[in-house]
Amino acid sequence: MEHAADRSTSHSGPLRYGIVGTGMMGCEHIANIAHLEGAVVTAVSDPHPQSLDWARLAVGLDQSLATFADHRDLLASGECDVVVIASPNMTHHAVLLDVLDAGVHVLVEKPLCTTVEHCREVIERAEATHVDGRVVWMGLEYRYMPPTQRVLAEVRAGVTGPVHMVAIREHRFPFLVKVGDWNRFNRNTGGTLVEKCCHFFDLMNLVVDRTPLRVMASGAQDVNHLDERYGGETPDIIDNAYVVVEYEGGARAMLDLCMFAEASRNEQEISVVGAAGKVEALVTEGVVRVGRRSDGIGRVTESAIHDDSVRHVGLHHGASYLEHVALRDAILTGGSPAVTLHDGLLSVAVGVAAQRSIEQRRVVEMSEVLG
Repeated sequence: MEHAADRSTSHSGPLRYGIVGTGMMGCEHIANIAHLEGAVVTAVSDPHPQSLDWARLAVGLDQSLATFADHRDLLASGECDVVVIASPNMTHHAVLLDVLDAGVHVLVEKPLCTTVEHCREVIERAEATHVDGRVVWMGLEYRYMPPTQRVLAEVRAGVTGPVHMVAIREHRFPFLVKVGDWNRFNRNTGGTLVEKCCHFFDLMNLVVDRTPLRVMASGAQDVNHLDERYGGETPDIIDNAYVVVEYEGGARAMLDLCMFAEASRNEQEISVVGAAGKVEALVTEGVVRVGRRSDGIGRVTESAIHDDSVRHVGLHHGASYLEHVALRDAILTGGSPAVTLHDGLLSVAVGVAAQRSIEQRRVVEMSEVLG
């Protein structure tokens, strides 16, 4: 394999994408890239033959596609300008180290890694293998959901004033079945509050724009997967939790997670409140409400949010497509990543603190987790 210093990020013609891990999320990336101007998926890797078959179907059987069982062979092939890592959580650390050494542009799906220590290692490797013009992008696509984008824009415009409270609710269906059932165990996922909820902790960090100081959480595995057995083991992933995060300056954020609440109209809701007003989004319905205290009690404007630039809605309300547009544009213009590995580290760290808070029934200081 070539070393990063020997690789160039310059290119001509369409950007060539390689996908590492072609399960559900890998194929979702393929579908989004298919709608992305100036981009083509040229190679995929996955150790499972069935997953490679899914990728062939997603790309199109009439399209040329190099397939590999090992991501290292994909990297050595020279077939890719950009690599998307969508393999299981516990593989991100090793795969990302190899991809960073190869010097190509990269998007790594959430979570960055399953531990803070591994997150730090890949950040150090990214810095040590620096290539001018290379884009290393953290895949936290919930930032790009159109209703969420509107909430962020309203907060940045000063509608709420300084943020004091953020509340995020996700009431949804249980975890889906994945290849090899890897997502049934904390040792593989980092725990539900890392695997699923790093998205939401990232949004909290983005909205509050201050340093998270401490985390307190209560949660359990009460309903899901209790009757499942894998190699004689019962899954240990929690299915509901409340998490409170306290920030420098006094702001607080709360996550309300339930993964046996598919009987819900809105899977995700976001509320941001400050001294001047409130902004909230019913993300699934695509509705945003804005209220200013100066307008009086109950006076709220409501807007239906739709982004006409989205060419593929996919699994995340168009967010993955918009994320890929931003990544492509950064690559072509030599720009910096809008979502960094440091963002990924911090979102994982809050999740780790929340898992620890539940396990040990205590408040966890972020300094303890981050060192």
